[in-house]
Amino acid sequence: MQIDGDGKSILRVVPMADEREKQRIKVIKDGPYRVTGGLPLYEQVIVTDEDGHSKELVDIKEFPRRETYILCRCGASKNKPFCDGSHREIHFDGSETASRKPYIEKAEVFEGPDLKLTDAPEFCDHSRFCLRAGGIWKLIQKSDDPEARQAAIEEAMTCPSGRLVLWDKKTGKPFENEFEPSLVLVRDKQKSCEGPIWVRGGVAIESADGSMYESRNRVTLCRCGKSENKPYCDGSHWMNSEQKLQFQKKWGLDPNKRQ
Repeated sequence: MQIDGDGKSILRVVPMADEREKQRIKVIKDGPYRVTGGLPLYEQVIVTDEDGHSKELVDIKEFPRRETYILCRCGASKNKPFCDGSHREIHFDGSETASRKPYIEKAEVFEGPDLKLTDAPEFCDHSRFCLRAGGIWKLIQKSDDPEARQAAIEEAMTCPSGRLVLWDKKTGKPFENEFEPSLVLVRDKQKSCEGPIWVRGGVAIESADGSMYESRNRVTLCRCGKSENKPYCDGSHWMNSEQKLQFQKKWGLDPNKRQ
């Protein structure tokens, strides 16, 4: 049993070893994602607070269980979220450009009295959960205050992309929900668009070339076809080129130098 940032208990269904081995997402070259191992598929919507800041994700749909299914990656399917072959018609370029370096090697470190934040901006899906109460970067500077500490923990644990990981400086352990291995289709009501695929619980992600991406508790995959950090989401489902350029400059990101 795991306790989340709101003090609520979360029951994790732990798959057997053989079952877990089958659970993976395979990136198809210039095509969709093939999902195997009977991974649950949900749809959730981003809920905002009274100030318009993203606060939580709420279930709106659970899809019937399938052992294998194919999810659209190009954004052109007429049968979303599933693939209908449209990637071939539009000559989709699904080239994978994301860095293969481990998260911790790419992350910047920000420290407060009681909490440490690791931050890898290139993973950001721009769901905006980190902006409440002045933003997580300010909150950790006041992490000896119980209210600020709790707000920072909630924001980090809700970050779908895994850009932000918050650590307890006393124990050295991260604050993480123990997710059942599963996929969530994110709907961004505030931006009036479909968001990324939120991959939870350490699901294996295999590249088109057969190599494996780092297994993590939280990552988001592009499903609009526009990301410059494929297969990961980079916010292109709602951000325009100028907005993305400003973000890259702010955080010192150069998409041409990813390794």
